[in-house]
Amino acid sequence: MSKICVKSSPKGMFSESIKTIRTNINFSNINSDKETKVILLTSANSGDGKSFISSNLAYSFSLEGKSVLLVDCDLRKGKLKEYFDIETEKGYSELILNYKANTKIGSYISKTKYENLSILLGGTIPPNPVELLSSENNKKIMDKLKEKYDLIILDCPPVIGLSDALVMAEYSDYNILVVSNKKTTNKELELSLKAFENVKRSVNGVIMNKVAKKNNSYYSNYYSNSYYGD
Repeated sequence: MSKICVKSSPKGMFSESIKTIRTNINFSNINSDKETKVILLTSANSGDGKSFISSNLAYSFSLEGKSVLLVDCDLRKGKLKEYFDIETEKGYSELILNYKANTKIGSYISKTKYENLSILLGGTIPPNPVELLSSENNKKIMDKLKEKYDLIILDCPPVIGLSDALVMAEYSDYNILVVSNKKTTNKELELSLKAFENVKRSVNGVIMNKVAKKNNSYYSNYYSNSYYGD
């Protein structure tokens, strides 16, 4: 069964919810002086469904005709290759390590079977993920990618206990936190939001995942909470 549910079940409740999120993000551009070019997704803890949401959101944006790049920023144990069935010998970690002014970034990026959607997998697991993401090379890479693609979606590791997502927040215009129904505690939600505040960044939206269909509703002033991914 395809994990890109927006493709396999375009009229389903999950797909409609993803489209609602896409609409909300597009609407935020109307009310902002700055165009949203980079969207970051992270979670409170592992297993909250962040990569599932990231993949489906990226596909949803690609349907608008935008050139979309999905980046696996989890250099510790990224999962995106499982969602797109892509294998490559080099990815994001190799790109950062080897980057020079004349580097062909496109040689590290894989096309998916979906029109307008490309992916930069994490590559070989490095001993120093945070140092790589914090490097000057990564800054130059992100600048180049923003010139090449209409939209970049960053799938980052969980924020509690790790600083990877907070490092990448420097490059994002819109930050989304994924939490799990009946799993993520109020304390963990507070810790996650506080982590962004500590680096002078804000969380623009919170997605509550793994909510039973019968409980579908709007969660406070956050996004619709009808998500079922792992």
